[in-house]
Amino acid sequence: MNHTQGTTQGTDATLREPAEAYATGSHDLPVSPALTEFMGRHWAPSPLPDPVRLPVADWTPGRRARLAERFPGTRIVIPAGRVKTRSNDMPYRFRPHTAYTYLTGDQTPDGVLVLDPDGKATLYLRPRSPRDGEAYRDRVYGEFWIGRRRSLQEAEESLRIPVENLDLLSDTLRGRVPTRVLRGVDAAVDGLLPGEPDPELAAVLSELRLCKDPWELDQLREAVDITVRGFEDVARALTDASKHPRGERWIEGAFGHRARLEGNGLGYETIAAAGKNACTLHWWRNEGPVTPGEMLLLDAGAEADSLYTADITRTLPIDGTFTPLQRDLYELEFTAQSAGIAALRPGARFRDFHLAAMRVIVSGLVDMGIVKTSVDEAMAAEDGRYRRYTLCASGHMLGMDVHDCGQARASTYLDARLEVGHVLTVEPGIYFQPDDLTVPEELRGIGLRIEDDLVITPSGADMLSAALPRSPDAVEDWLAEFS
Repeated sequence: MNHTQGTTQGTDATLREPAEAYATGSHDLPVSPALTEFMGRHWAPSPLPDPVRLPVADWTPGRRARLAERFPGTRIVIPAGRVKTRSNDMPYRFRPHTAYTYLTGDQTPDGVLVLDPDGKATLYLRPRSPRDGEAYRDRVYGEFWIGRRRSLQEAEESLRIPVENLDLLSDTLRGRVPTRVLRGVDAAVDGLLPGEPDPELAAVLSELRLCKDPWELDQLREAVDITVRGFEDVARALTDASKHPRGERWIEGAFGHRARLEGNGLGYETIAAAGKNACTLHWWRNEGPVTPGEMLLLDAGAEADSLYTADITRTLPIDGTFTPLQRDLYELEFTAQSAGIAALRPGARFRDFHLAAMRVIVSGLVDMGIVKTSVDEAMAAEDGRYRRYTLCASGHMLGMDVHDCGQARASTYLDARLEVGHVLTVEPGIYFQPDDLTVPEELRGIGLRIEDDLVITPSGADMLSAALPRSPDAVEDWLAEFS
């Protein structure tokens, strides 16, 4: 009894300790005044070698001007965002908000673009780390921890936009000026200008990016080229992957190596879905085997250093050759995607390519006896039961985000007409779930998708990803080159 009472009292006493008693805190040793003084001197000048004007700087002024024209007499505030914590004190690799980089070319955290009511632009950035403190003590921003960043002058010369110290932002934003803020990106900026979300601003920022300029198209071509080489790496890796119990991870790693080596990294998490996992649209676990005789659905895209991404899918026979059943299904999928691509042209409705692809797939499902109505009946809006086997739409806009321009209004995107400069994917799919009793047993657990990236041109569409084979014969011949 006395022992129990003693334990209880000890526990109560412990709980009354201040909160800081429970936190380990920084692992760093205390910094003495002598160290502080010593770290602040005897450093040689280390400017960047001749800051080069970034090519995107030729395009950003026009983008900012178009934004200012949409909101005359209004101050517009667009933040880059902050470094996000992954777990405890470990951050994710920083990726700025797309609208911020589109308008400035900058990719550093905490930056804020301010467009004055007269359209004058100023970029507010963190200055280079001072050597007497932040450079060696700050794990998030310190130069000795994360590397050198541009000085304000260097940033101004590279980006060709006036740059000020971020510390001046709060004073700049004072005063009763009509202001719009892209909210939900940087809590500190939201706190300086309290208010409600601005869906109109978010929509306009997306709509500005719907038609790509020539520089953007070059960046997308670069992202696609890296992605093609990543798919070639995967083709080389199939045999080794098939020997590992988590071969999908082997595939993921093979592609990720190329994306990181030649670009900024992945545009989105790689889907390396073998066998029945191909029936899960966003199979990011990538924890299954890669078994000869089955197929691998690889949906992957490299992000270029400029942050433009590709988005390509191929469904590959793991041992290099389609079985007769796999070939029949692949032919249906290939024919459907080809019909969707053929529907792309200026003036066509955005939804037309999806409907063209779906009509082919539904016709095939009717022929197989899976859909038990006519094609027209199945395609009618009041039915739509065929979608059990297709699940989602057949494409989306593509650019700096893999699902680009996602905040655009339906009237300018889903319900609009295609225009020259639109870049989009065409990716119909067929998915027979492993437990679907409405399909023959031999079809269950088979998923197929072919996806390509295309830009709308005056005469139709140009396939940016044409270097990767699409037809079943071409796929088998291509795989044979790497076996």
